[in-house]
Amino acid sequence: MTLSRRTFTAGALATGLVAASTPVRAQASRYFAGRTEDNGFVYRNTNFKSIDETWHRQVVKYYSDEPIGTVVVDTRHHFLYMIYENQTALRYGVGVGREGFQWFGRARIDRRALWPRWVPPPEMRQRQPELPALVEGGAADNPLGPRALYLYRDGVDTGYRLHGTLEPWSIGRNVSSGCIRMFPEDIIDLYQRAPNGTAVLVLEHIAKPT
Repeated sequence: MTLSRRTFTAGALATGLVAASTPVRAQASRYFAGRTEDNGFVYRNTNFKSIDETWHRQVVKYYSDEPIGTVVVDTRHHFLYMIYENQTALRYGVGVGREGFQWFGRARIDRRALWPRWVPPPEMRQRQPELPALVEGGAADNPLGPRALYLYRDGVDTGYRLHGTLEPWSIGRNVSSGCIRMFPEDIIDLYQRAPNGTAVLVLEHIAKPT
């Protein structure tokens, strides 16, 4: 399996900053509950009581031919799996690329960052001129959140990341510009489980509009 036609194109470098609908934003406060300090910065805790249990992190039965420790992303169903032994996996809910920005294939985590800074690519800034040139890690408006795992192929940065989100309501939806977004608590958890060298497979499903 190879990465899609958008692989390594400048347009695919976007990290997935996409505004959610106004009605959802109007109710945003119910998706948060308190704050947590982490490595000198603070993030808003997800109020999982407001999140459908489908998207909660949980161990499930999962049949795969991939080796233990592989990360598998199912874009159609909005799940990310960390493969365990005995046909089980740790499953996370994720937000994935919207139509026209999906990507698929094999990659490897070759870089990981705590509180990464965000640099919108030129193509994204052309589409959204109001975006800043750079957002420092830990800033309240940094869409990557507390962690980012950078996906490489053959030693080349694909431009895609697994990262946190400021919009917990976007999990389970097709919202990003290609990257895979996770609850802050989940990307912190995955960061601890997926060292550099971890294999990643994004299944070639065409995500249905949501």
